[in-house]
Amino acid sequence: MKYRYISLTLLAAFSATGGKADVPQAVQSAPKLVVNIAIDQLRTDYLEAFAPLYGTEGFRLLLTKGKVYENASYPFSPIDRASAIAAIASGTTPYYNSIVGTQWLDKETLRPVFCVDDSKYGGYLTQDCSSPKNLLTSTIGDELKVATGGAAIVYAVAPFRDAAVLSAGHAADGALWIDDDNGYWCSSNYYFKSNPSWIQAFNNLHAGDIEESQWTPANQLSGNFSYFMGGGAQKPFKHTFDSDRRYREFKASGLVNASVTDMALQCVATNAMGTDNVTDLLNITYYAGNFDHKAVTECQMEIQDTYVRLDREIARLVKELERKVGAQHVLFVITSTGYYDEENADYAKYNIPTGTYYVNRTANLLNMYFGALWGPAQYVETCFGTQIFLDHKQLEQKRINVSKATERAQEFLTQISGVRNVYTSQQLLSSGNQHIYKIRNGYNPERNGDILIEVAPGWQVLNETNLKSHLSRASFTQFPIIIYGAGTKAERLPDHVTTDRIAPTISKAIRIRAPNACSAEPLF
Repeated sequence: MKYRYISLTLLAAFSATGGKADVPQAVQSAPKLVVNIAIDQLRTDYLEAFAPLYGTEGFRLLLTKGKVYENASYPFSPIDRASAIAAIASGTTPYYNSIVGTQWLDKETLRPVFCVDDSKYGGYLTQDCSSPKNLLTSTIGDELKVATGGAAIVYAVAPFRDAAVLSAGHAADGALWIDDDNGYWCSSNYYFKSNPSWIQAFNNLHAGDIEESQWTPANQLSGNFSYFMGGGAQKPFKHTFDSDRRYREFKASGLVNASVTDMALQCVATNAMGTDNVTDLLNITYYAGNFDHKAVTECQMEIQDTYVRLDREIARLVKELERKVGAQHVLFVITSTGYYDEENADYAKYNIPTGTYYVNRTANLLNMYFGALWGPAQYVETCFGTQIFLDHKQLEQKRINVSKATERAQEFLTQISGVRNVYTSQQLLSSGNQHIYKIRNGYNPERNGDILIEVAPGWQVLNETNLKSHLSRASFTQFPIIIYGAGTKAERLPDHVTTDRIAPTISKAIRIRAPNACSAEPLF
């Protein structure tokens, strides 16, 4: 019976090829190098608006010769750089990978935790101690290492520590970023057990570059042509990096992307990436946000010059890697982190509905409400962002069920001005309601509070303790996913797709398993 099954299978295959069993079918070989690029805060409207300023070998090349998914989004909310990078690398949402943001509140210490902090591993050329321990799932790079028995070379290069470590994953050969305090390209001893001399040599070669940099428009057009209509005529700018914050300013400027490309190309050359038949992976993060995270009204010319310079760096990267590895052997995947630094706006000045939502005041009011119900006590442990953390031990002593407490809190908080929605942990963990699907995907019970408050759009969210505020918005930032090279067919697709499909797409292209919490389908 076994032999009959095999014979019938072979006969079916033979028939499917028209009887030409001796003619081998063409098989697309796996790329030798995959370059997975995340562009922090890339926006489709800016990308298109500044198109007259681009050359022919950067964005134009990708958009005309690549497979372009025009309408991409993240399947969770809220989004920031860390949660976006983790989602791209792991192919899943914070609900599974646990990276709910750049920071969250440690429930034991009640102190903010930076997403890649790890005191167990010291820094190389930095005081920061870092590892990917908080990323609780595997990444593309991890699975590539497993599939090749460690033979594949995996690196991540980014201006920012969180982006470098999270895109590198657990098994990578290295994660490289620019230190905030000394401007060096640095790393963690988690990746490098001994000092990598090539990184120090690169730093020595570029010593003083940042201090000697002067950011002016890349050309006359980018210095005079303005896409933005507000603010009147804009003057060409000039920035030097000589303040105490010079390295942070440089990392949030249009000049940083040239440094990222330099290090990425050095990394490929030093580690002989893409030179054999084992696929290697290079993760890169570029920056396309506002200068020094200012309001766009303060840096209109800078943001368009950032896109012009980014176009040049992508062109340089693509051209050099195709020359080294071969155009048919290198695959580029490009997308955005999907969020944008929102500026505060004076809505009241223009009679637009607005108000101020006071974070700490809301927590205190809730505690007073609980006290009226069950007697005076400290039921609310703390708040972080728009999340409220209840004291579970206090509730247990009072013999109050957590579900009952959060339900009562939900009823009370929805009556407060500026509150659009209130979600409880039980609701997010058990509800099948599709309307809160993205909120649930962005929630992780180990990281988030018992109650999540959604503030009405247009309202200022103010923390009275640290006086930090931001404007609540529900706006959508359009961005693409672009796949280019290694024989990819040029095509523009208007269908809506989500970024968790990038990881399985790359995994399929290089013939490995998708990350272990990834359940999304490949894009093609």
